[in-house]
Amino acid sequence: MSAEPITSTGPLEGLRVIEMGQLLAGPFCGQLLGDFGAEVIKLEAPGSGDPMRQWGREQSDGTSLWWPVVARNKKSVTCNLRDPQGQRLARKLIAGADIVIENFRPGTMERWGLGFDRLRETNLGLIMVRVTGYGQTGPYAPRAGYGSIGEAMGGLRYTTGDPDHPPARTGISIGDSLAAVFATVGTLAALHHRDRTGHGQLVDAAIYEAVLAMMESVLPEWEVTGYQRERTGSVLPNVAPSNVYPTAGGEMVLIAANQDSVFARLVELMGKPEMATDPRYVDHTARGARMDELDDLIADWTTGLEAETLLERLHEAGVPAGRIYTARDMFADPHFAAREAIVRVTHPVLGELPMQNVVPKLSATPGSVRHAGPALGEHNHEIYGGLLGLEADELAELVRTGIA
Repeated sequence: MSAEPITSTGPLEGLRVIEMGQLLAGPFCGQLLGDFGAEVIKLEAPGSGDPMRQWGREQSDGTSLWWPVVARNKKSVTCNLRDPQGQRLARKLIAGADIVIENFRPGTMERWGLGFDRLRETNLGLIMVRVTGYGQTGPYAPRAGYGSIGEAMGGLRYTTGDPDHPPARTGISIGDSLAAVFATVGTLAALHHRDRTGHGQLVDAAIYEAVLAMMESVLPEWEVTGYQRERTGSVLPNVAPSNVYPTAGGEMVLIAANQDSVFARLVELMGKPEMATDPRYVDHTARGARMDELDDLIADWTTGLEAETLLERLHEAGVPAGRIYTARDMFADPHFAAREAIVRVTHPVLGELPMQNVVPKLSATPGSVRHAGPALGEHNHEIYGGLLGLEADELAELVRTGIA
């Protein structure tokens, strides 16, 4: 579908966000807030802007295909935050804002005269969202921290990959994205508190802690039993059957039948209903102890069926299963289309551009993708001239001196 102008932009309509971060962790938080209707004004360095404008393995005639997604629904203004005049401009913008997002090293904002204590002198309700590798406190706070380091320190890298290979990474920047999601959760909680008290607060999101929060029971497993989770490839220890299985045509199908009732439905479909009551497979613990054996039995069955036939039977029987999708599969899938999981917006250079839609879906005040990422400084006149009321000669001076 193509995005059309929408009167109500979402539940966060009326909130103003000043985004001062770059790359991914801070900007993805800004994207999420913008998706649900907040006005996100992104401050970028004159002449260069956010490095995300050039990032991404694949580009179209030198135009990044990542930038239009992470900067969607945002307004871009240029502002040299390293210059006192640029810092004064930022303070003016923040004085009328609800939220400011930044992901510089701790202490940077303070050196620029943009620390929380100073900003809240003129804006008591300000919520300041700070996304960093290690957080604002502690001995590691001053260190440079990227998402990959947070993934390693938070425990995700150690448990990802095959046991006979070094730790692997996922094919996306999951550490940065997790930190941004948790920063957004903190922002919404802080907004609720402000609604009751009128006071803003700091939201301190550390990448390594966001990753750590997803690590299930690895901490008590070690402390209580001395068990250290290791890399296990495509399976989770003691969760069986749940793996990818071959089919007659060579395609791989993922089947997840580790719950007792679902396992019973699977083996009934396999023509081996007695396995559901066999002491070797009767419950979660028993099946977990025989993962390899179970996988071999299931693979013997799946290799005799084409993927489409196998999936039809599994779906009909109520056994969770599916193909492992690539982008091509997503574009062709009728469920993606029915739920409008992919939206198309108009880009001035790229034309009609597809991207993932807003998640989650709200029934009364849904978010929307209103436009792709803006050109550098595209909204300078709107924000500096309209919002701050600067005259044309003042704007020209900002450009002449390299402030904007």
